Amino acid sequence: MAKAAAFSLIFLLFSFASGAGIPVTVVNGQKTWCVAKPSSDQATLLANINYACSQVDCKILQKGGPCFYPDDLTNHASVAMNLYYQSHGKNHWNCDFRNSGLVVVSDPSYSNCIYA
Repeated sequence: MAKAAAFSLIFLLFSFASGAGIPVTVVNGQKTWCVAKPSSDQATLLANINYACSQVDCKILQKGGPCFYPDDLTNHASVAMNLYYQSHGKNHWNCDFRNSGLVVVSDPSYSNCIYA
C-alpha cells in the first residue's frame, strides 16, 4: 500500500511538473541528449549555434566533419546544443536555450555523427 501511494505521489509530481512547463530530466542512469525543437525558427537556431559554439568546440560541424551533413540549421543547432548540454552537466536548464531545446532519451546519433 505504501509503495502504491509513493508511486502515485511521484507520478502526480511528474505530471504536474510536465504540465506546468517545468522541464523534467530523466535520471537514474538513463542517458539524455539535447536537441533543437523542430518548431524553432531559423534566427533562434542560428543564435543557439553561435552561443553554444562560443562555449564548446564545434569542429564536428565544420565542412568535412562527421556532423556537417545534413547541412541545415536544425541539425547543426541540435549538435551544438548537445555539445553544450553534455559539457555543462546535463542539467535541464543547460538545454533550455530560451525554450528552444528539448531533452530526449533516444540517441539522436546518425551515420558517423555520434552525439556524446
